[in-house]
Amino acid sequence: MKIVILGYSGSGKSSLARCLSQESGIPLLHLDQVHHMENWQERKLEEETEILKTFLDQHDSWIIEGNYFQVLLERRLEEADLIVELLLPRIQTLYRVIKRYCQYRGRTRPDMTAGCQEKIDWEFVKWILWSGRTKEKRHVYCRIVKTYDDKVTVCYRQKHIEKFKQTFSNH
Repeated sequence: MKIVILGYSGSGKSSLARCLSQESGIPLLHLDQVHHMENWQERKLEEETEILKTFLDQHDSWIIEGNYFQVLLERRLEEADLIVELLLPRIQTLYRVIKRYCQYRGRTRPDMTAGCQEKIDWEFVKWILWSGRTKEKRHVYCRIVKTYDDKVTVCYRQKHIEKFKQTFSNH
């Protein structure tokens, strides 16, 4: 089984991916760990692409969590058996990010690169509320649904995520 999990920041992509991986034993890759090096330094796109390509080539089954549309998105979508989009409302994702910050303040959360202590700043808040939800980004999510409608599940609320997890568990 190959699963791609996409969605807005703070929507629960990492938590869902971790849950599915633990339940199924399928190898998991968090793209935040690919993108960020220690102290929030960003990798070059070529390096990210090579890391992801190696992961894809080495595993028959996988869960890949994270957007990073410029990093082999089409290959991920084509190869995926299941694509999950988490498109929760702005205020809910902001609440979740603040809650996450309180939980991991001064530490690195499990889905991030070591040395990237949890942080929140005005730029990230703007990303959650506006910049990460531009018309262009929304268009990408819509295009994915139209192109891969037979293998896409879209969750707009936490109850949709819970229903999805229950359905996944029953298979």
